[in-house]
Amino acid sequence: MRTLFSILILTLLSLSCASRPAGRAFPPGTVSHLVICYLKHPGDPAERQRLIEASRDLRDIPGVISIEAGNVLPSTRPVVVSDYDVAMVITFTNTDAMNAYITHPIHQKALKEVLAPLTVKVVIYDFLNE
Repeated sequence: MRTLFSILILTLLSLSCASRPAGRAFPPGTVSHLVICYLKHPGDPAERQRLIEASRDLRDIPGVISIEAGNVLPSTRPVVVSDYDVAMVITFTNTDAMNAYITHPIHQKALKEVLAPLTVKVVIYDFLNE
């Protein structure tokens, strides 16, 4: 009886876990802000690192849930774009938080002191997490 009960509990637990959406990192309504940076001196490791380090300060802005930043991962696959230097994904609680972030003094400082002097091009994609 005890074994049957254990099997029943394990089955119910596995079914409840299977019914959750796989890979859901953020709840619906959050916003992801993808920033692709092209350096004036492509491939410069010190400049890449400076961008990544500057992104860490953005975590102090209200409404920022998370920030991920890193160097390009080169690829030979034709569908993968790997001509940039650094990418960042900043996730916000909602669109209002993202809009407030744009004018926040910490963000403006990073733009003026790090991003603008180091980059020749920045491409941004914003999307609503569903």
